[in-house]
Amino acid sequence: MTVSKPANSSVSSEHRLQIKRLLEPTSVISSSTGGDVVKGLTQMPKTLPPRYFYDDRGSELFEQICGLPEYYLTRTETAILQKCASEIAQITGASEIVELGSGSSTKTRILLDAYQQQGLPLHYLPIDVSAGILESSALSLLADYPSLQVYALAGTYELALSQIEPSELPSRMICFIGSTLGNLNSQECDLFLSQVITALQVGEYFLLGVDLQKPKHILEAAYSDRQGVTAAFNLNMLEHLNWRFDGNFDTTQFEHWAFYNETEHQIEMHLKSKCKQSVELGSLKLNVHFEPDETIHTEISRKFNLNTIQQELKAKGLVPQKMWTDENQWFGLLLCKLQA
Repeated sequence: MTVSKPANSSVSSEHRLQIKRLLEPTSVISSSTGGDVVKGLTQMPKTLPPRYFYDDRGSELFEQICGLPEYYLTRTETAILQKCASEIAQITGASEIVELGSGSSTKTRILLDAYQQQGLPLHYLPIDVSAGILESSALSLLADYPSLQVYALAGTYELALSQIEPSELPSRMICFIGSTLGNLNSQECDLFLSQVITALQVGEYFLLGVDLQKPKHILEAAYSDRQGVTAAFNLNMLEHLNWRFDGNFDTTQFEHWAFYNETEHQIEMHLKSKCKQSVELGSLKLNVHFEPDETIHTEISRKFNLNTIQQELKAKGLVPQKMWTDENQWFGLLLCKLQA
């Protein structure tokens, strides 16, 4: 769906919304047919891309995770954002808000409220792989913000960043919140930041949320909750593969395993085989053999040192203007400005 965006913002919600589906390059199309699964399950150690967490059930489970007592990340970042949103709006002035991996745009409302209270124009550019969730969340926002203009991009954020047009407002702020940067290894992180820089003009802004280093028992509890929701989320990846690629993974023969790697400062999530077994993914013509206790590495979540990440951003030209954290210093929110 693509709808034109008129100059008069008082018209119906549908006329203030554009959704553009981006054409994926050949490499991404290949991944969508399971090439990334074949590659990951035939190497040693075995891996699977985190994107396979997110079928409908996986998305539901992740929403549950965000509300768990042990999972401090979402509520901590939200509390920080509620305290600093007005200051962010004051610093950036009239800026287009670009959100990478926008999902339901829940935290976006905090920023939109702050910009609206200061009489600033509301232009929002959400980016998500799901055109459906972009449309539903955008229509909800448009109903609540009569002056809001939404131009959504459906695709990976890497692809979207390469196709963003110059902002109609004096400035732009790219938001990458939710600690998602931690899911990228150092090489992927460098590539991602270079893509952000390319999408910004000198003097524009980058808002980044990062989870900070903290005691091991707090971190491991957040990724191995007592209710077993995170375990179900991890194991659901195998059910997703069964559905998508005609597989016969028996999830009762695998267990969730998450631990904090203190050397690398990252949580690692794995699925561990309980026995010697073979699994078939029919549509991929793939047979995979597992030894007892052999694992599939499904995700990392890096934890950052606040001083170090600020220095790394500054070295790339993303100069921190202001940093906010909670009283425990468990989570950090950084507003950076691109300098020449």
